[in-house]
Amino acid sequence: MAHLNGSHHVTLSVGPAQEDVDFHVGTLGMRFIKKTVLFDGSLPIYHLYYSNANGDPSAVVTTFPFRQAGLRGRRGTNQAREVHLAVPSGSLDFWQQRLAARGVEVENAEVLDQRRLLFRHPCGIEYAMVGVEDDPRVGHPGAGVPAEHAIHGVYGVGVHVANPENMVEFLSDSFYGKGLVEEGDRVVHQVGRPGQGGSVELVVNRTDEPGTWRYGEGTIHHFAWNAETLENQDALKFEIEGVGYTDISELKDRKYFKSVYVRTPGGALFELAVTHAEGGWTCDESPKELGSAFQLPEQFEDRRAELLDQLEPISV
Repeated sequence: MAHLNGSHHVTLSVGPAQEDVDFHVGTLGMRFIKKTVLFDGSLPIYHLYYSNANGDPSAVVTTFPFRQAGLRGRRGTNQAREVHLAVPSGSLDFWQQRLAARGVEVENAEVLDQRRLLFRHPCGIEYAMVGVEDDPRVGHPGAGVPAEHAIHGVYGVGVHVANPENMVEFLSDSFYGKGLVEEGDRVVHQVGRPGQGGSVELVVNRTDEPGTWRYGEGTIHHFAWNAETLENQDALKFEIEGVGYTDISELKDRKYFKSVYVRTPGGALFELAVTHAEGGWTCDESPKELGSAFQLPEQFEDRRAELLDQLEPISV
């Protein structure tokens, strides 16, 4: 039977590359594991990867820095809009102090009867930290963040929708979402096993205009799910197409994983990802060297000098 194990990664369109590195590595203490480029199109754009200690599926945030190219997006409804990160239970006071000390505006909120910290990426994308217990994933103690407070990985995603009904049906029937919870303007599904970053919160938003779906600074581009095997990924694609969601891509090889993309009825772009059996993140770098070299897919290797000349330098 087809299934989803939880999340795989989330990909954002952000501003300057160095600003993004400083935020995810310097402020959030995440591990920098890969520097490569956007595979689609000919425009040279970085693709940067950050993770917990082990680069687990469900613990990776990736970014496309679009400021240099001048492409800007618009946050709104009918799009994925909130990045939710899991931290150890009891760590929110540490994070509130750390974020504030680094000039990040941070707000305490109670959502679903649980305290959260709300803040933003420098480009404006909304983040929330959620304290969790018994998370099996190991945080990366970087940039002065001690291991006992380090980010475990992704907790989930907030998708803003004008009307949640079609998205509820999609998550329940095609993504095997469970544990429907409704509170205020939020409708929550759990996709996959607990502790694997699979919480989807549908936020009813009838005030904002629809957000952009194309690449553009300041927006979440897609949220990826862990399909685990190519056979399971194919079965999921077959099922999703079979009930009429035909806005779905063919298989795309992203070097570290293989992907299929589907535009959901709530507007958010979801990806079904399968980590490559031949090493994943370590197919081109050893575990200790992750993120140290500029990696290119074969189709761009002959443009290495050109790309290095065009892209802004990054210091990690």
